[in-house]
Amino acid sequence: MKISKVWEILESFKASCKSHGWRISKNEDWIEIDDKYHNFLSAREIPLSSFKRIVSNGKCIIREGLSYSVVRASYSAWLFSETPPEILTKTICENPDFSTRIALYDLSPMLEGRNFCTKLNQTDSPVFQEFESFLQDELKIKLESLAPFSVSADKADSFTLAEVA
Repeated sequence: MKISKVWEILESFKASCKSHGWRISKNEDWIEIDDKYHNFLSAREIPLSSFKRIVSNGKCIIREGLSYSVVRASYSAWLFSETPPEILTKTICENPDFSTRIALYDLSPMLEGRNFCTKLNQTDSPVFQEFESFLQDELKIKLESLAPFSVSADKADSFTLAEVA
């Protein structure tokens, strides 16, 4: 149920982006500007090893007519319907390649009826900046920035992002 709400938000956002003249995927969750692909990934939860593999790979599928191609996503935004583990934030912040390409949005408070969500976005993606404006202006959602947390590796899997209230 929550993932379908995330999908609805993303579809509404993509529709609002058409006025910018950006190339918007009808079937996949990417937006292209100046030959750069800005990819959106929805998740409820993801193991750290899978997250690292997907982020390191950085590919997205482009469908044009009946053919498909695979391209490198310049940027990826992860939209979580449940609070992701802190170790994901730490992983992004500690890796300069990740932090300039990857944004993380914890939409779980908003999906629970609160009027805020949390974000980690150190990218220069105009699409993700527009997504944040969309959340604030259209959905009236307050965005709280996540700061990197310091946790030991052996305890990393038992922590979650602290709720910002």
